[in-house]
Amino acid sequence: MVPLSYYLVLSAVLFIIGVTGVLIRRNIIIILLSIELMLNATNINFVAFSHYLHAITGQVFVFFTLTVAAAEVAIGLAIIIALYRKKASVNVEEISRMRW
Repeated sequence: MVPLSYYLVLSAVLFIIGVTGVLIRRNIIIILLSIELMLNATNINFVAFSHYLHAITGQVFVFFTLTVAAAEVAIGLAIIIALYRKKASVNVEEISRMRW
C-alpha cells in the first residue's frame, strides 16, 4: 500500500508545476492547461484523503470538480478561438488590452 505522503508530494509537485506555468508562460492555451493541472493536483488530494479516511465524499467531490472543469475548458477554448480570430495571436500581452 502506498503511503498518503507520496500522494501529497505528487500533488504538491503537480500544483507547483501548474502555478509556475501560469506565472511564467505567455500563451493562453498553456495557461489554461496549467490551471487544469492545478485542479487535477487538488483532485489527487481529494481522492487520497478519501481513500485514507475511508469516506466516499472526496471522490464525489472530484466527480463534480471534473464536471465543472470540463465546462470551464469548453468555455475557455471558445473564448480563445474568438480572440485568435480577432487578434491572430494567443499571446497574453498582445490581447491584454481587450480592445478589438
